[in-house]
Amino acid sequence: MRLANSDQLFRILFHLLFWGIWLFSPFLDRDLDSERGKFFLNVIFPISLTNIPLFFINTELLIPKVLVKKGSGHYILWLVILIAVFFALQTLMREGLSGREPQALTGRRGVFNIFTLLPVMFAAAVSTGYGLIGLMSRQDKARQAEKEERLQSELSFLRSQISPHFIFNVLNGIVYLIRSKSEQAERVTIQLSELMRYMLYESDGEQVTLEKELKYLENYIQLQRLRFEDDVQIDFEVNGQISTQMIEPMLLIPFVENAFKHGVGMIESPLIDIKVICDEKSLVYRVKNKIAPETPEHKDRSSGIGLKNVRRRLELLYPDTHEFSVQQMEGWFEIALKLKLK
Repeated sequence: MRLANSDQLFRILFHLLFWGIWLFSPFLDRDLDSERGKFFLNVIFPISLTNIPLFFINTELLIPKVLVKKGSGHYILWLVILIAVFFALQTLMREGLSGREPQALTGRRGVFNIFTLLPVMFAAAVSTGYGLIGLMSRQDKARQAEKEERLQSELSFLRSQISPHFIFNVLNGIVYLIRSKSEQAERVTIQLSELMRYMLYESDGEQVTLEKELKYLENYIQLQRLRFEDDVQIDFEVNGQISTQMIEPMLLIPFVENAFKHGVGMIESPLIDIKVICDEKSLVYRVKNKIAPETPEHKDRSSGIGLKNVRRRLELLYPDTHEFSVQQMEGWFEIALKLKLK
């Protein structure tokens, strides 16, 4: 809406300035009571007014209706016709308003025609340039709008992938937990309801507060603690001040999902370490987990959509404001993200 208003303001200011200079500048240094001043007021000024419809016929009719739809050849033909029509009109007006009959202008008609033709050509040239700039601007905005629509569609698709993917992983753990320790069923159900509420209602918007995203992450980690108890060491640490920073919803959870997927099981003393460091403008997020020596990390490439999904979302939403790295060394797998926040 702001962009549309700024474009409209630009057009208004352009026309006020352009036509103001053209129509009224000849009178700035002339005495309107003199013969020459009366000539400009009674003849030149009315003739100049006819350049306004010429301008708008070209910009609002010929360029969008003829040039765009039928091509440059048809446009040039109609522009020549338009110039000829207004040249003839202004010639007749000049002859009529000056009080002279066409028969009396035999010796000076060529001079009159030149002085009449030049303003018509100038108005046609300026209107063509103005119209072409406007056309290119509209086409560029249309391309940008189409691009944004495609990106939004892709983001919506990526988000729609996250929810069932996440629910599938969580439910697998919950089923095991409820079957093995039924006394935890109520607590687990409450935790899951909080996670589902966030997914359904909070993550539907474009961005959420960092505080909500971290609370959601904490609920998920707590759910995993209930599931694994002392079998898996889970360290979760948040350092820094969290105030009004905004972040893309459900951006951090795939890192932890991946850690629990590949960091437990046939691993001696499994450990998952999650650290968040943030200030008013940036976030540093790191997730480490142990991996079994015989389990190469290429398993993750075929294990689901989690990291691929988040990597693509980062490319779309934070194209120049993030650093994303994945490393595997000495039995550890680490995912790190540095992100500039708004």
